[in-house]
Amino acid sequence: MKISRDDVEKIAHLARLEIDDTLKDKMSEQLSEILQYIDKLKDVDVKGVKLSSGAAFQNNVLRNDVAHKSPGPGVTLANAPERDDDFYTVPRVVK
Repeated sequence: MKISRDDVEKIAHLARLEIDDTLKDKMSEQLSEILQYIDKLKDVDVKGVKLSSGAAFQNNVLRNDVAHKSPGPGVTLANAPERDDDFYTVPRVVK
């Protein structure tokens, strides 16, 4: 799958990233190479290979919950792209 420069711009916009024009072509090539590699993995013959997962055989290790004081909206909303007083402002997704 080929990732175009427009695709890179759209992905960067959705991720709220600023990418220099000089890097957009390089990012396009690198993302395309990654997707080509993943396409190669689709052709691997896995017949006869048992399914396994290293995490499935481990015991779940949990930490004790410890209550902490909230840092407050000034800290938690410091990097919010848009806000209204103590609330995040997000685009409407439901009509």
